[in-house]
Amino acid sequence: MIPFFGEILGTFILMVLGNGVNANVSLSKTYGNNSGWIVIAFGWGIAVFVAVYIAGPISGAHINPAVTIGLAVTEKFPWAQVPGYIIAQMIGAFLGAFATFLQYRPHFKETENADAKLGLFSTGPAIKSTLDNLISEIIGTFILVLAVFFLVSGEGLGSLDALPVGLLVLGIGLSLGGSTGYAINPARDLGPRIFHAIAPIPGKRDSNWAYSWIPVIGPIIGAVIAGLCYNLMT
Repeated sequence: MIPFFGEILGTFILMVLGNGVNANVSLSKTYGNNSGWIVIAFGWGIAVFVAVYIAGPISGAHINPAVTIGLAVTEKFPWAQVPGYIIAQMIGAFLGAFATFLQYRPHFKETENADAKLGLFSTGPAIKSTLDNLISEIIGTFILVLAVFFLVSGEGLGSLDALPVGLLVLGIGLSLGGSTGYAINPARDLGPRIFHAIAPIPGKRDSNWAYSWIPVIGPIIGAVIAGLCYNLMT
């Protein structure tokens, strides 16, 4: 059970800091309001670094179902443990979204833009195009997971590899994130989207469930492709 709780903790930290930077930039009357994409990309990179550094020695710090599935495809992680890790990641992501809501609760009341309130929790396309949006998530996650294979030792990322993984996510955000908001992590998108749907957020809109499958299926496809490519190369 220790790795299970490690994944909850790591994903929780990832989402508190990741959703937190989104909230700081997007919500009204914060000190970081409208500070832009560079701040968001750096915030998410640091969120990954901190989460991996803390959870690495406990669970291997997958903190992402796509990473877990990709590691299983390459036989670096047992398939039998995949469901438990994914459940833990979903729990951690949901709890992280809840903590972000508590942190910025007064600012939700001051923000009129319902899209911003959804966008700080879950991703959405800059230009809506189902196939193109799916491809964007596949490519981003393919690069993430393939690179992770060359950074990991054993079955997880480990604290010594935290900084390279954080820089990797920063690079993906800066280079590829502008099309769909680079979910590249099914739990990162779905857990907070569920929270948005059920939480008493003032002035919120619907949770855009019509789009929600793309940041789940796209990263899984990208991870499987990365795993198959890695198997061919090694």
